Amino acid sequence: MRTSTPEQTAAGGARPPRAFLRGVSAAGLPTRPVSTAPVTEADLAGLPPVVARYLRAMGVLGRPRTWSLRAHVTGRFRRRPDQPWMPCDAWQYNSAVEVARLFRMRLLVARVVPMWGWDTYRAGSGRMLGKVVGLVTVADGSGPEFDAGELVTWLNDAVLLAPAMLLDARTRWEPAGGDGFRVSVTDAGRTVSAEVLLDGEGRPRDFRTDDRWADLPGGPVRAPWSTPVRGWTVVDGRPRMTGGAAVWHLPDGEYTYAEMDLVDLVLDVPPGR
Repeated sequence: MRTSTPEQTAAGGARPPRAFLRGVSAAGLPTRPVSTAPVTEADLAGLPPVVARYLRAMGVLGRPRTWSLRAHVTGRFRRRPDQPWMPCDAWQYNSAVEVARLFRMRLLVARVVPMWGWDTYRAGSGRMLGKVVGLVTVADGSGPEFDAGELVTWLNDAVLLAPAMLLDARTRWEPAGGDGFRVSVTDAGRTVSAEVLLDGEGRPRDFRTDDRWADLPGGPVRAPWSTPVRGWTVVDGRPRMTGGAAVWHLPDGEYTYAEMDLVDLVLDVPPGR
């Protein structure tokens, strides 16, 4: 795993696909933060102790609030428990100035046929769009279920990758035992929430929510969703997850549909750069 500054990435790190950069640029997202003031102990003073412990453990103190991130992940993905795994390569851009998430994934069906998918959340609306060889639409979903699902996935990214994104008025925190907390975020009149479980160091070990809908043969079904974390490393003096999984907890059993490694993470980068 690598964590980079924008300059390091431009100089020789992983380069995002042009189609991804075009999509991010076309979204018209904010290009700079609202404030560059660092996070202080006063910002954590009114939070539940378990939340303050988590934020300290994640290295937010003394650094400006993160206002955007760009991540590159690789791994494998499958659409159903009985279907084969497909190699996956994905890039995403998240904004906190305006809550937005643009996620572009490339799959290899039967390890030969390329399929691209966009999962997006912008201006309060979520959408999932998938096309084979960039031409034939095989998935196109939108509506309230996708709005909530994409927003809570934005929350998941913030909790695991950039917790300082959550230090504003749209976020609410509650303790949930000695080793966890509940967090909710409100955007465009919609609120989603999750429970976060911490390890002995105060870092997330799992994120669990009921605000997502599984894409099942009979249609979308609301179901518990979790993203257990595989492990952590330290980069530039703060923890960075190395990878994890995405799991549906369905009535007939749970199944893991994605396993990912975090290849690159860039914080505070303008969209499309």
